[in-house]
Amino acid sequence: MTRIIAIANQKGGVGKTTTAINLAASLAVMEKNILLVDCDPQANSTSGIGFTPSEQGQTLYNVFFSPEEGLEAVYQTQTPFLSIMPATTDLVAVELELVDKMSREYYLSDLLKPLESRFDYIILDCPPSLGLITLNALCAARELLIPLQCEFFALEGIVKLFQTYEQVKKRLNPGLTLTGVALTMYDVRNKLSRQVKTEVRKCFPDHLFETAIPRNVRLSEAPSHGRSVIHYDVKSKGAEAYLALAKEVVLRRPKIAQ
Repeated sequence: MTRIIAIANQKGGVGKTTTAINLAASLAVMEKNILLVDCDPQANSTSGIGFTPSEQGQTLYNVFFSPEEGLEAVYQTQTPFLSIMPATTDLVAVELELVDKMSREYYLSDLLKPLESRFDYIILDCPPSLGLITLNALCAARELLIPLQCEFFALEGIVKLFQTYEQVKKRLNPGLTLTGVALTMYDVRNKLSRQVKTEVRKCFPDHLFETAIPRNVRLSEAPSHGRSVIHYDVKSKGAEAYLALAKEVVLRRPKIAQ
């Protein structure tokens, strides 16, 4: 069965898109067929992977309400085994268009169903909000992966996100499971980073990934070159961390959060 993983955190700047791009690229290096779906109107996953939609080309916005046309918005990237469904700023209109729709939470799920058989993993890069696009992603996904920046305010935000996860699981998508929490921007020399790791382990003892993503210059530089860190500098600490995280994701079977 295709693993559909939503990468979500309503707080911005936590490494969500960085995780989406580099987890997708790392899984592709492992020769898994990957579809990266850019669900964020900021379109950072699209540009960060080096893809520029043409004016005539289809994007997620163009096919959001037309699942029969979904394949037209899937493009092969420069990375073998990695495809993308790109976004543009037009995607922001989906939030407004969904408001008065029946079963408005399931449009992305309907769009992805015909594509599942083509891919081993579908990675959903969610917007930094808990709006209707993120809700659609949580209803389309089978798994939730939460990137968490090692700072105090990020801990506050994860509580709200977890409450949303529980509500979605209870009312809209009973099959959704929490695959894990991935610490990002981790600095072992920093006392706060260590404290955050300890607190997360207390809150999510079965869901904290062993791999923590470090602060790394190469990780910051890679998107400006339109490449994942794996293809920008595979020997960097950031690349090593995401390759290790991908291995954990492959081996970890989703556990239902208590």
